Amino acid sequence: MTAFFDDPVFGEPVLPGFRPDPSVCRVGADYYLVTSSFEWFPGLPVFHSRDLMNWRRIGSALDRPSQLDLDGCEPSRGLFAPTIRHHDGVFHLVCTLMDGPGHFVVTATDPAGPWSEPHWLEGEGFDPSLFFDDGPDDDDGHGHGHGDGHGDGDGDGNGRAWFTAARVVDVAAGRTEIWMREYLPRERRLTGPEYVLWSGTHPGARWSEAPHLYKTGGTYLLVTAEGGTDVDHSVVAARADRVTGPYEGAPGNPVLPPAKGPVTCTGHADLVQTPNGDWRAVLLGVRPGSALGRETFLSRITWDAGWPVFSPVAHTDPRRPVHDDFATLSPDWSSLRTPPERFWATGDGLRLQLRRERLGDRATPSLLARPQEQPDCDVSTELHFTPAAPDEEAGLAVVLDDDTHLLFLRTAEGLSLRHGAEVLAGAPLPPGPVRLGVRIRGFSHTFAHSAPDGAWQDLATVEATFLTPLFTSIQLGLYATSNGRPSTNQAHFAWFDITYLSPSPSPQEPPGRP
Repeated sequence: MTAFFDDPVFGEPVLPGFRPDPSVCRVGADYYLVTSSFEWFPGLPVFHSRDLMNWRRIGSALDRPSQLDLDGCEPSRGLFAPTIRHHDGVFHLVCTLMDGPGHFVVTATDPAGPWSEPHWLEGEGFDPSLFFDDGPDDDDGHGHGHGDGHGDGDGDGNGRAWFTAARVVDVAAGRTEIWMREYLPRERRLTGPEYVLWSGTHPGARWSEAPHLYKTGGTYLLVTAEGGTDVDHSVVAARADRVTGPYEGAPGNPVLPPAKGPVTCTGHADLVQTPNGDWRAVLLGVRPGSALGRETFLSRITWDAGWPVFSPVAHTDPRRPVHDDFATLSPDWSSLRTPPERFWATGDGLRLQLRRERLGDRATPSLLARPQEQPDCDVSTELHFTPAAPDEEAGLAVVLDDDTHLLFLRTAEGLSLRHGAEVLAGAPLPPGPVRLGVRIRGFSHTFAHSAPDGAWQDLATVEATFLTPLFTSIQLGLYATSNGRPSTNQAHFAWFDITYLSPSPSPQEPPGRP
């Protein structure tokens, strides 16, 4: 069996930045993809593409407070590993709310929304998936998925739908197992007996998770991740004549071994078939040496004796700049947890209402942020804000989570640069508008400021290796707080810019507008 050992390079991600745990389906010529969002709201971003390379965010599956309340959610918890599938004109999206009620499904006839309220599903664990077994395979042995891009087949599961997930058996040893029950699409619930399908490639296997089922060549194919979502991450495959098993592992497992090159931690793959019968996989990967965390990459799938073989897909990201005047609020912006009320206004720049909540609370501060998409970038904004009380402050935020972030703020005393509660640098500041910027080169962050028509002045450089991510990754944003006191004040951000640089930028290049 051919294995993916020769070239571990996957090029640039097709969805850079905070886009982990991708899942994909196809409807006709259109592809739809979702990723994890953890404690960020709106939850479960939905993307659209015609070529699997260029993606546009079209909405989120959870964008109403009535669907899900993330208040109190701990960092890197919340919404784990969704799966999206299409069946009989309806999109079904399953996910897990960690530290909450568990698994749920939401549905929509339009992937841009609106999506339904959650229907909660029984069962333990995480990384849920759905498999619709609608009919026989095509003659090429790989299945065309009958319009949704996922292979279907006959056998004991013909015409039925199945729900799979991973659950922990021994947390200290990292032992897990993959279980399955029948899913009733019209009733949005599980039924019937439970089947344990898989527990890893060998008795000591760790973190068998991210299960997805397909029908290829007249047999059922189970694809899972193994090794944990770090440098030992891999993809394994098993197959069976019946959907309930028993499943036999590929002789060359893992079919995608732990990556050693410039893209590491590759795994959590979901396969999809193109309209012309080719196969692709979306999967997560990490570019080491940056704070970008787990991103979405693309692989070409070929077949060897009925087993998937992963190959790299060359892709060069255009490194598009971001310039936002906030005529409306782009779906790329998120808040921490579910906001109890709207705290922003757009149309004339962005206005953030100062609220009691602050970063560090397990609540929703007045923060709007978007993913950093390349290791090197320049970020800037123009802030119009006069503190009305000593505790009022607003400015730029570089956020990994509640407890790990850098804040560059205008305060009643001037400028303040902080790592959490620690003040790293400060400077006096005259009244009036101010531009705030940060030059990010890997983990090096140089903060600078200027008058709207003045020259940039560097304040301090922070070597921020503490921003190293695991589950989530860096968000760049705008923040305002009254630090526990009531306030009617607002912070007005006239614009927000990100310029992404070539791989070898000039270290003297200042932040600025594109």
